[in-house]
Amino acid sequence: MSGADPRAQLDNPDRLDNPDRPDRPDRPDRLDGLDHLATEAARPDLAELDLLPTERIAELMNEGDTAVPLAVAGQVPRIAAAVDAIAERMARGGRLVYAGAGTAGRLGVLDASECPPTFNTAPGQVTGMIAGGPQALVTSAEGAEDDADAARADLEEFGLTADDCVVGVSASGRTPYAVAAVEYARAAGALTVGVACNPDSPLAAAAEHPVEVVVGPELVAGSTRLKAGTAQKLVLNMLSTITMVRLGKTYGNLMVDVRASNEKLRARAHRIVVQATGAPDAEVADVLKATGGEVKPAVLALAVGVDAATAARLLEEAGGHLRQALNAAARG
Repeated sequence: MSGADPRAQLDNPDRLDNPDRPDRPDRPDRLDGLDHLATEAARPDLAELDLLPTERIAELMNEGDTAVPLAVAGQVPRIAAAVDAIAERMARGGRLVYAGAGTAGRLGVLDASECPPTFNTAPGQVTGMIAGGPQALVTSAEGAEDDADAARADLEEFGLTADDCVVGVSASGRTPYAVAAVEYARAAGALTVGVACNPDSPLAAAAEHPVEVVVGPELVAGSTRLKAGTAQKLVLNMLSTITMVRLGKTYGNLMVDVRASNEKLRARAHRIVVQATGAPDAEVADVLKATGGEVKPAVLALAVGVDAATAARLLEEAGGHLRQALNAAARG
């Protein structure tokens, strides 16, 4: 795969889909709005993709994917700034909301749905909104992405407040549903983040914290569930995970707020307490039983030699931050 900067392709007058070429006169606005997007461009070197051996296609796809984390790396300062702002809002009771359509919307719902078992987030604390509603998760509802009014209605029904955070997600950076969600949220005083895969997008312009991960043309032209989808998932992973770290949902890199709702997670909870305290298995099992399977109070109880109720109280006084509770107990 070419190592050229995908942004450079935007200024190439010889591109076949360049709307400024003399052989491409007056065109409908809906087409001109797409022609300049890196995510919609076609790679001329892949014009005979369907004729290549399967292994070569797999190699090309893999080579393209290697560019994604590098593109994300270029946005790390912006991602970090967004995380700090999100964490500040959530620390005072705000909620994190993802809003998108199609693949972008599904990725937001996916990230949100994984926060309760991983970080024991409260219902509604992290939410994913997708254009077309829940049915759009399993059935294509492509027309729904153009419904800006639906985005505003969804956030109004959600009861958006100035303490909340809305992350609009759109590969093109111009999806009406995502842009309208961010515009509505910003007007309401909520924190706004825009995650796109094209430069200088309407979504980035609308958001207080723009994150534009430019990954260039897809293997299959315009199929933004590929590199663009991977980039968006990486960014959403960072936004939610690091926010939860900042909120004290981990101890070091241990998942101490895990919701032990099945055998695998109960075993993980046990293992985490052992790793954090070094206590023997039998003692860990007894303490976890006393704390109802909650890891944080179990670690605190074992580390400072208090009962489960006292550990719960100390955690509450520390705002749920295990390390702060441990430090406070150590100071006496």
